[in-house]
Amino acid sequence: MAEKIIITSDSTTDLSPELIERYGIKILPMSITLGETTFYDTVDITPDDIYEYHRKFGELPKTCATNVGECTDFFKQFVDDGYAVVHFTISSEMSSTYNNSAIAASEFDNVHVVDTRNLSTGGGLLVLAACDMVKAGKSAKETAEECRELADFVDASFVIDSLEYLYKGGRCSALSVLGANLLKLKPCIEVKCGKMGVGKKYRGKYAEVLKQYAEERLENREDLVPTRAFVTHAGCEKAVVDSIVELVKSKEIFDEVFVTRAGCTVSSHCGANTLGVLFVRKSKVE
Repeated sequence: MAEKIIITSDSTTDLSPELIERYGIKILPMSITLGETTFYDTVDITPDDIYEYHRKFGELPKTCATNVGECTDFFKQFVDDGYAVVHFTISSEMSSTYNNSAIAASEFDNVHVVDTRNLSTGGGLLVLAACDMVKAGKSAKETAEECRELADFVDASFVIDSLEYLYKGGRCSALSVLGANLLKLKPCIEVKCGKMGVGKKYRGKYAEVLKQYAEERLENREDLVPTRAFVTHAGCEKAVVDSIVELVKSKEIFDEVFVTRAGCTVSSHCGANTLGVLFVRKSKVE
């Protein structure tokens, strides 16, 4: 009998409800704590709730990795139904979620955990690639192994309008914030080797910066996998998002261009007015 496989992910992959339904993906939500109350990403809290809380109280929420028990319970429901599970997590360099998921998976014979070495739809690209692999007849083990290798080929970056959230979350220094503000810089954050780092620093109005950024990421590129790309944003104005989507589509590189909104976990660290163009390369990202 053919192996029944289900693809699962923590909520940091920022896949839209439409994509989750289309591909039959199951999501394990991360927890978000505002004040004394804990919520679950994609379930009972939105990024706009986080922004409003920050405006009122000047505080960021606390994000928490899924624990071993939560992961075990999540996997068990599918294993009990006869499925092999391929599960994707945010980079192990950014959260203990991967380690906790791996510990939970060790309790089962047919749960395979993939460290995306990424965040947001950088991981989402791997999730959808896994769905393609399963459809093509790959086993759960083969799919997990190939996705672990593919993780090094994901090109994930995004431009931030303000460093305030990264600073308050302890991910950049006060000096960096001061310098960016004084020079009116919009830094490009790149994910490499599982970690976030600062790439090019842009200057100018945010909408114009985004166009320059998108042009530079896609200009004269023959090394990109054409299957799909994501334009993922954290609360940018619709007109701004639409302009970048049209720019990406105009390059006629990708078969599909998906637009998604960053969930609560990513929004908690980056803040509003963050946008990225994410895709897979034919060569490793170094």
